[in-house]
Amino acid sequence: MPTGAASSRCRKAIASLAWLLWLLCPLLAPADTLDGVLAIRSAYVNVDRGVFNLHARIEYPVNPAIRDSLRDGVTLSFDLETRVDRERHWWLSATVVEIALRRELSYHAISDRYIVRDVRSGAQENFSTLEAALEFLGTVDSWPILVEPQLTGGNYRISVRAGVRRGSLPASLRAILFWTDDWHRVSEWYSWSLPA
Repeated sequence: MPTGAASSRCRKAIASLAWLLWLLCPLLAPADTLDGVLAIRSAYVNVDRGVFNLHARIEYPVNPAIRDSLRDGVTLSFDLETRVDRERHWWLSATVVEIALRRELSYHAISDRYIVRDVRSGAQENFSTLEAALEFLGTVDSWPILVEPQLTGGNYRISVRAGVRRGSLPASLRAILFWTDDWHRVSEWYSWSLPA
């Protein structure tokens, strides 16, 4: 008799696990989640009192899978990597500055708002739509990346690259998706030379 009861419990456990995996299928297909355009549309620097400020326009992917993932409690991290290299003719370029602007996007179910948080400062902005949040994330104005004393003469190249990756997960998903780190995309480098 215990064998039949144990077998019945085993079948129920397998059925429950199969049902749970079926529910999580959209989360287990990360290639589709971050599908869409990810590109630096424009970038430049201006100099204000010896400080080089970066201005950039980035297009991030937006699709129903991203919206659903955020609503399920997934946090997405948005990074803007910036590098300033001193170009050398007979040797490899030397990196002068390597810095990243890191921000997180999450969804707050009670207020029905999308929250953008600057990782470094903790400053937050909230938006009623995902599109408005992504437009905010894609607009970088007057971000200081370099000061004039760091440039010692010669030719310099500035490169920027945008990235999106999965940030934190709710506890309910952490145990199931601990092995995957596929939610990561980066754009091509967008580079230009500083005028001498």
